[in-house]
Amino acid sequence: MGQAGVAREAGVGGARGDRSLPRAWRLVGAALACDGEAVTGTSHDALIAFERHLRSERGRSEHTTRAYLGDVRSLLGFLEAQCGTTDLDDVRLADLRAWLASMAEAGAARSTIARRSAAARTFLGWATRTGRIPVDPSLRLAAPKRASRLPEVLKQDAAVALLDVAAVASDDQDPLHLRDRAALELLYASGIRVGELTALDVDDVDLAGGVVRVLGKGAKERTVPFGAPARDAVTAWLRLGRPQLVTPASGPALLLGRRGRRADPRQIRSALHLLLQHVPDAPDMGPHGLRHSAATHLLEGGADLRMVQELLGHASLATTQIYTHVSVDRLKQTYRQAHPRA
Repeated sequence: MGQAGVAREAGVGGARGDRSLPRAWRLVGAALACDGEAVTGTSHDALIAFERHLRSERGRSEHTTRAYLGDVRSLLGFLEAQCGTTDLDDVRLADLRAWLASMAEAGAARSTIARRSAAARTFLGWATRTGRIPVDPSLRLAAPKRASRLPEVLKQDAAVALLDVAAVASDDQDPLHLRDRAALELLYASGIRVGELTALDVDDVDLAGGVVRVLGKGAKERTVPFGAPARDAVTAWLRLGRPQLVTPASGPALLLGRRGRRADPRQIRSALHLLLQHVPDAPDMGPHGLRHSAATHLLEGGADLRMVQELLGHASLATTQIYTHVSVDRLKQTYRQAHPRA
């Protein structure tokens, strides 16, 4: 039986969902990857140390740390269940390929496989640097490229309509409506992430100066400006909304939930979904869509790409450049609609 046959017999690779993956993934199987030898376990201790490394040394956010650890646990669970391997010394490239191939066979998205591959490389690279394993088996581990997909954004008039809906809803001075208006105005005005928004304290916002101090990815601090509408919305929240919800448990949190504790991203996401239902022809999106929209509208208005990079807190200019593609795509669409020779 050829290698492809081995992969089919082992349940790795196959006809569903994996034809676009590297050929090596579709040719490896459990029989090829695992020898079934039981070994003493050290991977659990390594995972605990890796978590400490992510939090303390790399300064990763809670969300990023949780995602990395979940991906690494998936790998370690596969190695133990399919290969009987609990010692990192025994992990081989073929084992890693079998793990990724099993996800492809199960129908996992390319983005999920790419993310888990990156997490495995980060973990095993760290294990090598710290002397836990002599050689990094993931050096030649390939991953599928993420599908190139432009972010969905609101048109400028739809963004204005959304914020108008939030303003009208807050006219009843319900504290949660005031909070939601302040949250959406800040998200769109500054382009910050929803996790950065909910992590803000009251003294992070300089209303007089029109700037907000944000702690972003990698514990990097940046200062982002916002305009008069956002200032008015935050002022109304602080004067009329927050005092109705504040409790001893609130601490310095800027945005609060109904019970007085710091608001979490899910509450802001739910509010956005609800308000978007009242904006005709607006796509349904989460808070990150407002971040995409803010960046796109800045570039459409003539903002410099590096300035937008700094505002968004992107480590690489390449990450920001995706918004130039969005703007050009819109320009082409407008051209096709308006030009008689298009």
